[in-house]
Amino acid sequence: MTALPGQRPPADHRAPDPPPRQEFVDRPDGNRIGVQIYPEPAGVTGGPVVVIWPAMGVRASYYRPLAAALRAAGLAVAVADLRGTGTSTPTPGRRTRYGYAELTDDIGAVQEHLTGWATGRPRLLLGHSLGGQAALLHLAGTGDESVAGLVLVAVGLPYWRSYRGRLRLLVLPFTQGLHAAAGLLGYWPGWGFGGRQARGVIRDWAYTGRTGRFPTIGTVDAEAAVRTVRTPVLAVSVAGDRHTPPGLLDDLCGKLTAAPVRREHYTAAQAGRPMDHFTWVRASAPLAERVAAFAADLPGYGGAADPEGTAAPG
Repeated sequence: MTALPGQRPPADHRAPDPPPRQEFVDRPDGNRIGVQIYPEPAGVTGGPVVVIWPAMGVRASYYRPLAAALRAAGLAVAVADLRGTGTSTPTPGRRTRYGYAELTDDIGAVQEHLTGWATGRPRLLLGHSLGGQAALLHLAGTGDESVAGLVLVAVGLPYWRSYRGRLRLLVLPFTQGLHAAAGLLGYWPGWGFGGRQARGVIRDWAYTGRTGRFPTIGTVDAEAAVRTVRTPVLAVSVAGDRHTPPGLLDDLCGKLTAAPVRREHYTAAQAGRPMDHFTWVRASAPLAERVAAFAADLPGYGGAADPEGTAAPG
C-alpha cells in the first residue's frame, strides 16, 4: 500500500445485485479469511476466474463495482478480505503480531479453498495496492502454478526516493512515523490512514518505504524471489493516483525480470471520470475489458501473454 497523510479507507460502495456468497477459510492459528464468491456470469461456464485482493484497510465489499464489471466481461469473480479487515480476523490489537508473511500465506490458503470451484479454469490474481504486493509475494514464495496471470492495479512500494518533488520529503517521515507509532501503541489504530492494522503489517510496509525492497518473508529473500516470478503480469497505473504514481509501478515492474509484463496506464478519459487511488473501482468497466483481454491471451486459454508489453494511449 502506498499512501500519504490524510488517506482514509473508503466506505463500502454498494453495487446492484447479484450479491456474493460469503465463505470463510479457516487458518491453523484459529483465524479465518472471508471470501465473497460472485455468481457465474449468465451463459458463461468454464471461463477464467479472477480473485481480487484489496488495498490496505479496504473491505472486499468495496470492490462490488469491479466485480460487476468483470462479470459483465465474462469472468468469474471472488474477492477476499485481507487478514484483519472486513470479515477476516483477527481484529488488530496489541496481541496481534502478523505481517506480510501471514498476508501472503493467507493467499495460498484461499487458493486451495477455491480449487474445486476453479479447477480446470485459468485463474488470475488481481491485487490493488497492498493486495497486489501480497499476491506477488505469494507467487514469489510458492511458484503457484494454479495462477495463470497476475494483474497489478495501483501497486508499488512506497519508497521515498521514487516520489518526486515535495512528496519525496514527506513520504519517509510519514512511513517511519507510522512504524514508530504502531510500535509504541502495539498496533496502528487507523488514524487517517490504512484502517486498523497489526504492527507487523506497518513494520513491513515501512521497511519497503525506507529501503525500496521487499522484507524477508519467513526464510525467503522476497526481493530475490520476486525476480524469479515467471507468471504473466498486467500492470496498470491509474490517472490521478497521488499515492501510487506511475513511477512506483514502473519501479516494481523493474523487479520482474523473469516475467512477461504488459504495462498500461488507465486514464480519466478512458474511465469517463476523474479517479484516484481508490475511486477507479467505481469506473472500472473499461479496465475490466482489459483484464478480460489479458486473460484471453494467457497460455491455456487462447494465446500467450505479450512479452513486450502494451502501453495504453495517453
